[in-house]
Amino acid sequence: MLKLPDHWVWDSWSVRDDEGYTHLFFLRASRALIDPDRRHRRASIGHARSRDLVEWELLPDALVTADSPAWDDGATWTGSVVRGDDGLWRMFYTGVSRGEDWMVQRVGVATSRDLITWERASDDPLVEADPRWYEKLDSGQWHDEAWRDPWVFRGDDDRWHMLVTARVTDGEPIGRGVIGHAVSDDLSSWTVEPPLSAPAGWGQLEVPQTAVVDGVPFLVFCCWHPHEDARRGAQATGGMWFVPGESLLGPWDFEAAGTFDHPSLYAARLIERQPGDWVIMGFSDTVDGRFVGEIVDPIPVVRDGRSLRLA
Repeated sequence: MLKLPDHWVWDSWSVRDDEGYTHLFFLRASRALIDPDRRHRRASIGHARSRDLVEWELLPDALVTADSPAWDDGATWTGSVVRGDDGLWRMFYTGVSRGEDWMVQRVGVATSRDLITWERASDDPLVEADPRWYEKLDSGQWHDEAWRDPWVFRGDDDRWHMLVTARVTDGEPIGRGVIGHAVSDDLSSWTVEPPLSAPAGWGQLEVPQTAVVDGVPFLVFCCWHPHEDARRGAQATGGMWFVPGESLLGPWDFEAAGTFDHPSLYAARLIERQPGDWVIMGFSDTVDGRFVGEIVDPIPVVRDGRSLRLA
């Protein structure tokens, strides 16, 4: 478990180095804020590492908000880390600005040689929502412009793909969440493309991830009941969802979607500890009406046909 006495911890993402350490990057904000709902506007990116996903060594923070004025001078939010062919580690992260009242989300990148010291690669964001396909803030349908939680991986086509939390421009607002998509050949120049999914009953598919578990590709994301339509809300037993698909880029069978049976687990990621040994790890959200804000110990996951379940 990763629990900090003076900070709440929530969304996280990990990567394994050559020495066998799993590096965990996570959102953190001071408990001195008192009200945990205030944490989103104070978020920075913390860092810890572990050999067993249970005992964690706290490391220096990876990234904090930029000096104003900047596109990410409000907060730095959820992302993912990959290593390019040049050996450089890249952290793709979400940024929001004070000038836009934290309401417009964009994706930027920071780089590192050692996973410890990170520097922004540019003063500008890499990608943002393209109005040809994606809802912008001025639509007035939601309080924010969704383009966050980048999940970056190399596809079978040898191109880099970025999946993001996004919404399309039409349909019922409570159900117009989709998986946004951008592509790159070099991790530097990105092209926004149409979404990889159609609206299917969620207002936002947060912290998306794809993984092949025991031979079956799955999309994993999170969404709590207030941001789901009536059918999805009635179906859910928790906030963590999985959907089987034909590949890491879909298409996904949303009619076969299900939830992990856990009352407080959120923004969790699938991690393969050893070949075929899958676990899921995220933060504990609300228990008995109180925000917890700590990373739980890894929970084993097994595939059951076209479903996943906690073991």
